[in-house]
Amino acid sequence: MSYNSSHNHDRILNDQRGLTRRAVLKTSVGIGLAAALNPLSAWADALAQPSAMLMRAIPSSGEKIPVIGVGTARRYENAASAEDRAPLREVLRRLPEIGGKLIDTAPAYGIAETVVGDLVSEIGNRDKLFFATKVGVRSGDRAGIVAQMEESMRRLKTDRIDLMQIWNLIAVPETLPILREWKAAGRIRYIGITTSNERQYEPLLKIMETERLDFIQVDYAVDSREAEARIFPTAQDKGIAVLTNLPFGRSRVFEKVSGRPVPDWAREIDCATWAQVFLKFIVSNSAVTCAIPGTAKLGYLEDNQGAARGKMPDEAMRKRIVAALSAVG
Repeated sequence: MSYNSSHNHDRILNDQRGLTRRAVLKTSVGIGLAAALNPLSAWADALAQPSAMLMRAIPSSGEKIPVIGVGTARRYENAASAEDRAPLREVLRRLPEIGGKLIDTAPAYGIAETVVGDLVSEIGNRDKLFFATKVGVRSGDRAGIVAQMEESMRRLKTDRIDLMQIWNLIAVPETLPILREWKAAGRIRYIGITTSNERQYEPLLKIMETERLDFIQVDYAVDSREAEARIFPTAQDKGIAVLTNLPFGRSRVFEKVSGRPVPDWAREIDCATWAQVFLKFIVSNSAVTCAIPGTAKLGYLEDNQGAARGKMPDEAMRKRIVAALSAVG
C-alpha cells in the first residue's frame, strides 16, 4: 500500500475512532460510567496527584518520563483554524498539569509540528514538556536532513528537541551521524529510530545490535504483539527506551469491544474504561517506556492518563486481557 493510500485509510479509521470510543465509553459501568460521562469529575482526585503516575527511566540517562504520552498524527495535521485548534490547545495545556509530558509528532504529519509549536508557545509550558519528532529524507542528502530538522525546530518554536527519531528507518547510515553531531552540540537530547511495519523489524534489530540508540519506536497493542518477542528483548538487553505507537490499533480494539461493558475484573487493576485496560496492558510490559495514543480531546486525555495510575496487570491479568479481546474478535 502506498503512503498516500495508507494515509487516507488511516484517516478514515481515525475518524471512526471517535464514534467507536464514545460508544465504548457509554457502555462502561459503575465508576466506569462516571468516568465516561464526566472524566474530568470522576478522575479529578487521582489526576491531581502527579506522584501517583507510573514513570519509567530512559536507560541511557536514568531520566524518568510518564508512561503515557500524546501522539499527534491525524487530528493535529490539518488543524489550521482556531476552532480546530481549541480542543488541541486544552489537551496540551492540561497534559503537564496532570503529570503527563511526552508529545510525539513528525514533519510527515501535515502541520502537526506547527500546531504543537504554536499552541505550546501560546500556553507557555514548553519547559514542562518532552518534544519527540522525526526526520526522514530519502535521498540521504546531508543538506536536506539538516534543513528538515531546522524546520522542525522552527515549527515547534524551540531551540532544542528532546528526542529526534529517524522515521521508518529512512537513510539511517546518512542520518545517524548527523543526529550524533546535534546531540553532542546540545541541540537534541536523545536519538532514536521508528517503524510501524513488522517487515522492518529485522533491519531495525541489526541497527539496535550495532548502533548506540537512546530510543526506538514500534507499534504495539493487545492484538498486535509481535514486538514483544522480536524487539523488546533486544531493547532491554541494549538499554534502549521503547515508545509504542498505535496502542488502539487505529480503532481496531475499540471496534471489537463496541457495545460491551468493561468487565468486572477490570476493577482489580483500577480500570474504569476499555481504553485504560488496553493501555495498561501495554505499559505493564517492563520493556515499554511510554505509549503514545493519539489524543485530540480533553476527555480522551483524562481517560488515557488514568492508565498511568493505580494497580498494573500482572502476567496472569495480561493473559486475561488478551483472552477477553480474542473472545470477541
